[in-house]
Formats: sequence, C-alpha cells, structure tokens
Amino acid sequence: MQIRDGQMIEIVYMDKLGNISQRKIEVVGIRDGRLRAHCLTAGAPRVFIIANILAWRRVGEKRYA
Repeated sequence: MQIRDGQMIEIVYMDKLGNISQRKIEVVGIRDGRLRAHCLTAGAPRVFIIANILAWRRVGEKRYA
C-alpha cells in the first residue's frame, strides 16, 4: 500500500518532542521525506515528516499499515 496525492488517510504521528497524535488528513503532496496535507483534525495545512508517521490507513479501512 502506498500513500498518494489526494488520498484521505488517518495517521499515527510522533512530533519532534515525542508527542504522539492520531490525525485524519488529506494528502496534498509528498516530497523530500515530507508529506504536505490538509489536517482535518486541526482544520489547517500541516507538514509531516514521513519517518515520524508510525502507522497509517486509508479512511474507511479497518487496519493500520
């Protein structure tokens, strides 16, 4: 399974301070180890470091990748 532009996914993410959060996002683009997205949880654009995405799944799926 691969993350693609335009997908709605749910991620488990660890920020630079080690805080873990679960977010629903719409992927805008992927480049240079970063994922740009509109975060539906925060209601704002966000950039996520791909290496810090601990798990993800397409919205509507039952299991994490």
